[in-house]
Amino acid sequence: MALLDQTALAAIKGYAWLPDLRRAAGGRPVHLRAMGQPAVALCGTDATRFFYAEGNLERHTALPALVVSTLFGRGAVHTLDGDAHRVRKALFTSLLLGDGIAEAAKLTGEAFDQAADSWRGAGPVVLFEEVAKVIARGMTRWTGVPVADDEIDGLAADLVAMVDGFATVGPRYARALVARRRREQWLAALIDRVRDNQLDAPAEAPFTQVALFADERGELDARTAAVELLNIIRPATAVTWFAAYAAHALDRHPQHVTPLRAGDDEFTTAFVHEVRRFYPFAPFLGGRATRDLTFDGAQIARGTLVLLDVYGQNHDPALWADPYDFRPARFLDRQPGEFDLIPQGGGDPRTGHRCPGEKMTIALLGTLAQRLAALDYYVPPQDLSINLSRIPAKVKSGFEIGVL
Repeated sequence: MALLDQTALAAIKGYAWLPDLRRAAGGRPVHLRAMGQPAVALCGTDATRFFYAEGNLERHTALPALVVSTLFGRGAVHTLDGDAHRVRKALFTSLLLGDGIAEAAKLTGEAFDQAADSWRGAGPVVLFEEVAKVIARGMTRWTGVPVADDEIDGLAADLVAMVDGFATVGPRYARALVARRRREQWLAALIDRVRDNQLDAPAEAPFTQVALFADERGELDARTAAVELLNIIRPATAVTWFAAYAAHALDRHPQHVTPLRAGDDEFTTAFVHEVRRFYPFAPFLGGRATRDLTFDGAQIARGTLVLLDVYGQNHDPALWADPYDFRPARFLDRQPGEFDLIPQGGGDPRTGHRCPGEKMTIALLGTLAQRLAALDYYVPPQDLSINLSRIPAKVKSGFEIGVL
């Protein structure tokens, strides 16, 4: 009997979609149909190793058009495989896994301090919206992208729109498409000016390195270079969601304010890992089988869509004791492995498809969490619910605070 397509159910259930299917199957791989094609859903550390093993899966044919057109961009590194992926990925690892992370976090922290000064005594502000501006300011300063102060709000709104519209249709998707088109054109024009020596930019700046990057086929066209520059700036914007989640966690678990306020870096890192584990962002990841495969007794035919249940794994009781308790202490005596904590994918970010910006995410969120804990603020009445049927989920109110 043919399997019913599950795509509509995914849109309704959101983050619970794959966990519910897997639970009904006793935790085993689940065969299903999604987006009109055969698929299999996997979860667990062994599944993550299988998902990222060299030669098992390809990405460029598995990414939904919705995700490519809004989140990643046409021709992005995420859509490549094999040698082309390795060469392009080296650009990102050189920028996002090196010493520049500390400088990016420093500049973002300074932008937060500057913004917080303007919040004091001004009445409630929406933390989600304000942190998006802070990150846009910090990351453009770090990358060297020239942007005027009065352009930051518009840039932040466009970056948020790209992230917010990646898994939906309708108005959010339309806003994401418009935002991406606008920002690709803006950055492509700046890149052309750098290449024509009409814009002076420091050689060591990430903006310049991306603008002048070339692979075995030569220099990237300006639009593709703009896409990749956005893929350095735009992922940092996702920290906006986690910053609002961090405020949500501190509101419910105020005992964590003290070590963060004291600048306890070990606890801060544990807190950041727990925010990324506990709260929802990416529901699952996808690849396509390059050959006939077998995993945990399940036959996976070539061409099958393979879905890795990220949200389910980050809440798997076999991996995390009391997974629905928010408990940073679990990471004080446990370093996350390459294949267990996977909010941004698994494996080695230098060689595989794990997000190379993960360390940047950790650094930015740690900086923002410490500064948030150091603020004296009140939380006015508001809707702090998180709807797990919405992808990406977010704190409903954006988390309003009034800074004293």
